This record gives sequence, C-alpha cells and structure tokens, in this order.
Amino acid sequence: MGINADLVKKLREATGIGIMDCKAALIEADGDLEKATNVLRKKGLASAKKRTGRQALEGIIASYIHHGDKIGVLVEINCETDFVARTDEFKDLSRNIAMHIAATNPSYISKEDVSCDVIEKERDIYSEQSKGKPEHAIEKIVNGKLEKFFAQFCLLQQTFIKDSKMSVSEYVASKVAKLGENVKIRRFTRYQLGG
Repeated sequence: MGINADLVKKLREATGIGIMDCKAALIEADGDLEKATNVLRKKGLASAKKRTGRQALEGIIASYIHHGDKIGVLVEINCETDFVARTDEFKDLSRNIAMHIAATNPSYISKEDVSCDVIEKERDIYSEQSKGKPEHAIEKIVNGKLEKFFAQFCLLQQTFIKDSKMSVSEYVASKVAKLGENVKIRRFTRYQLGG
C-alpha cells in the first residue's frame, strides 16, 4: 500500500515520532491515522519498558502555580542525561505533570508506593461494603474497588488530564519513546492555600 507524504507528515506532527516509524505505522494501520497513532503508542510503551531499568539521575525540578495563586506544585522528574533535561520536550513533560498534580491531588506516585497497611484497610472497607453479595463475586468486587482507589490516588495510574484516552504512566511512556531515555517521577509536593 502506498502511503502519501502528507499523511506521514500529519502523523509525525501529531506524535513527534520519526518519519520512517510513522510511515511503517501507517502501512501497518492501512493508512488509518488513529490506528497508526495507537501502533506508535504501543511501540513506544514497549521501548519505554526496555528503558525502565536504566538509571535516571539527571533532570529538573518543575513548578506550577495554578491561576489565582491558591495551589502550587513542585515535582522532581529525572532522566538519564543533562542534555535531555534541558530539552523543551522534557520541560514540557515536567510542566504537564506538575499541572496534573495541581488538578488531581494524588497521594502517591504509583500503587507500589501505597503501604500494605493502607491497602489492607481499604480491602477491609470494600469487603464490608460487599457483604451480602455472592461469595465468589466478593473478591472481584474488592479488587475492582482497589483498582479504582489506585486510579484515584496514585499519580501514574490516574487518567491524564490533557488526554483522557491515556493514563499518566502511558503519557510518560510516550515521552520516553520520543526522548530515548528513561524518565522517572521521583517525588512531588502539592501546596494548597489554607490546606
């Protein structure tokens, strides 16, 4: 199938991925832009997973002050090299994460950061709420509610505020694919006036 240059250009502008990768994704998706975007996202997630073991000791501390000066966020985001930390792409990622934190007020970076005590407490609450349901369904109900808890309170599991089709984790992975380096959200602090 012949893919025209305009289609490749559109996909490249939308994703920031290289021309040859965009062309290959369009060929795989039979010229469908939306499908090609999903192909690139999946490949980006796969390449991002390969990079997760690499050390990320450089980076920046980004800040965001919400309109009205009532909410502020500081977030440390690390990458592998100082070169990448100075790029506009990395700074944009950092600002978007800070803005997301201001909007959603997560308590943890990932579900791995939630203590066993908190998880057990939530499990007990959900089990109590599920009393009277069939025994075989209770475990599924409890696990489902626990996943909703993670999606509400864990930054990486939250739905990204600028694109409801992806989680924050998927957003970071898409940037890892573009930057070519491991990226790690190390820590954050959210301030709210009077809170």
